[in-house]
Amino acid sequence: MYRTVTGVVLLAAGVLTAPVAAAQENYSPELLHAVQRDLGLDAQQARARLQNDARAADVEHRARTAAADSFGGAWIQNGKLVVGITDAARAETVRSQGAEVAVVRHAHSRLKAAKQQLDSVKAPASVAGWRVDERRNSVVVEVARGARDAADFLAAARRFSPSVTVEEVGEAPRLLHDVRGGDAIYNGGSPCSVGFTVEGGGFVTAGHCGDKGDNVKGFNQVPMGSYAGSSFPANDYAWVKTNADWTAKPWVNRQNGTNVVVKGSAEAAVGAAVCRSGRTTGWHCGTVLAKDQTVNYGGGEGQVSGLTKSDACAESGDSGGSWVGGEGFTQAQGVLSGGSGTCRGGTATSFYQPVQEILTAYGLTLLVSK
Repeated sequence: MYRTVTGVVLLAAGVLTAPVAAAQENYSPELLHAVQRDLGLDAQQARARLQNDARAADVEHRARTAAADSFGGAWIQNGKLVVGITDAARAETVRSQGAEVAVVRHAHSRLKAAKQQLDSVKAPASVAGWRVDERRNSVVVEVARGARDAADFLAAARRFSPSVTVEEVGEAPRLLHDVRGGDAIYNGGSPCSVGFTVEGGGFVTAGHCGDKGDNVKGFNQVPMGSYAGSSFPANDYAWVKTNADWTAKPWVNRQNGTNVVVKGSAEAAVGAAVCRSGRTTGWHCGTVLAKDQTVNYGGGEGQVSGLTKSDACAESGDSGGSWVGGEGFTQAQGVLSGGSGTCRGGTATSFYQPVQEILTAYGLTLLVSK
């Protein structure tokens, strides 16, 4: 008995019952919760789905070998693994591995080669991407709805591939970036640093880094949002509302390939050790020397009150960066305002704006690790 589904012919087939190693059930609660939430399953269904997918991966490996150069792709359909073949004579061999079998027109290797040729063609902005679609047995080109400049690219695709399917998409893909304390930000050509991320998408930093409404770019010069509030002098704090391309993380860059995970904002006492992170000088530590200090910045910048004083060093561009303290340096302390000296030797002094004052001023909630 044969039936045609989306351009392929399914032959009478078996389910995933071929002997395979028992699937391990060491699924973490976090994994099971995510699968239930995002795939709309209950706990039993989520566990069964993961077990079935593990078996399918094992069957696919063996069935692909059995199909040899006739292999036309593999996909899970209605809980069963389907393997496409271009040569029906191989059906029994492939089916014996535990897969359903579908007769398809084009070998996967042929479509993959066409896709690789297409990779060398410069695509217009309206083309979002292209792939070998194993279910459709075709090279699929994703094109923005209403596009008028994709004709040449589609013509190239049809030259390379024996089967091309055009799929309209409503939104072009974009790169996504993380926001973490200590990373660089740019307002025009002036660098500063991220302080701490907040719930709802954004972060706090120093007020002298930008005025309300100023646009901000991230460490990679990609636009990330704008200043939603800023106060300087008198205070030295601000917050930036980020756009959808950036995801706030409860992290501070330790500048060595690792992050500090922010867990709270318990204030460190005078005499306690604190560390700071910034885009210019990286990670440096010192001691809390005093609190509620008023600083008179030179050059007509003005006075800022309520700052905490430390002997950790800092330099230009570190402004706005994170200060942490407490157990494991997981407690947010404040954002760098200014200081004197350098990190290249000698005596240094620095000042930071306590983070809790910033959060209160703008009605923000610190993003912490749950």
